[in-house]
Amino acid sequence: MGKFGRAGKLGWLLALLSCCCAQAFAVPQAVVETVQMPAWLERAGGSQPLAVGMAIENGDRIRTGADARVYLKLAEGSTVKLGEHALLGIYSRSLHPARDFRGALDIVKGAFRFTTDALHRLRARRDVEVRVGTATVGIRGTDVWGKSAADRDLVVLIEGRITVQHAGQTLTMAQPMSLFEAPRNAAPPPVAPVDPGQFRVWARETEILPGDGAAKRGGRWRVRLVRAASEGRALSVYDRVRAAGYAAQIRPHAAGPGRWTYEVLLARLASEEDAAVVARRIGVELGVAAVPSR
Repeated sequence: MGKFGRAGKLGWLLALLSCCCAQAFAVPQAVVETVQMPAWLERAGGSQPLAVGMAIENGDRIRTGADARVYLKLAEGSTVKLGEHALLGIYSRSLHPARDFRGALDIVKGAFRFTTDALHRLRARRDVEVRVGTATVGIRGTDVWGKSAADRDLVVLIEGRITVQHAGQTLTMAQPMSLFEAPRNAAPPPVAPVDPGQFRVWARETEILPGDGAAKRGGRWRVRLVRAASEGRALSVYDRVRAAGYAAQIRPHAAGPGRWTYEVLLARLASEEDAAVVARRIGVELGVAAVPSR
């Protein structure tokens, strides 16, 4: 068998298998759980529509469009929610992010919410910094909402304890439902209780409710955008919809000997109502006669 030999080949195959297994079981820093489109994933200079189930890597950026929302699940169990017209950068090189997560979230613009439930607070260690415009929030397991707007940066501590750094000053927030506000052209006022009515308005900016038109894990409804005998026509719709921030798929179907049809669709919509909402939105925005189906 030559100098390489059976043993050498076996060793090479085992090494290759070990490498493949390590890649297969690698834990991503975060995973996309729910998307109310349009939204995009920006990576290495490129952009593509954000889709449910996507793995988020170090250095990725997530951008949302009008009336959009995104839910991410960090490897250590926390949930990050984004509102419309948001831009988020994610930075983490944790080797074991499920049990020891260290990283930073950069909220360039828009609203977010970071939530760790009681179970995951105990199961993993975390050291997360969230930059909200001009303020940096230190988080180790809590529930916090914030927003970087054109005129000010906001941080609301819902539950837990955080540190906030701003303009060279550091303060600790431990009182539930308290507000830190940093106007663009003025000194921050003292931390104060947040008005409950105002907070309900702010919180809605990052929440996805039934019927909002979201795709999520386990969603069984879909929206058919076109079914065409021409591959070119199907690809034209596919490209236009994806450029607009909707994670369309294209599926060929055998239609007879040597004949095919091509279906362009959006999958994993949470309910019939959600599918109908997305179909109407696509029709208004792109002029595509979309049809909900299961």
